[in-house]
Amino acid sequence: MLKVYHLATCSTNKRILSELDIQDPKAVFQEIKTEPITEKQIDEMKKLSGSYASLFSRTAMKYRAMGLGDKDLKEADYRQLILEEYTFLKRPVIIVDNNIFVGNAPKVVAAAKAALA
Repeated sequence: MLKVYHLATCSTNKRILSELDIQDPKAVFQEIKTEPITEKQIDEMKKLSGSYASLFSRTAMKYRAMGLGDKDLKEADYRQLILEEYTFLKRPVIIVDNNIFVGNAPKVVAAAKAALA
């Protein structure tokens, strides 16, 4: 299985997806702004990543605007925030079989590229 959760308007996501050059015709790309992630999908991502916190973007503009840095967020909070607002999902999220690659850090992108090779 190859699934990619991304934001089409994000230049970083565009660059990473271009770099990965995914050619698999069975790959599923989900644009999270126009097709929001479901509870089942976020729970699957959590199962693979180990926590909802690992899927949560603290660099999202709304994180600061909502004052979330001053709050003691729990796993349930991270889950709910991601479901309510697509910008809180650290992206892209790439699932290759039972491996998940979350975010745009160079090490994560390199690992995703190796898994796709």
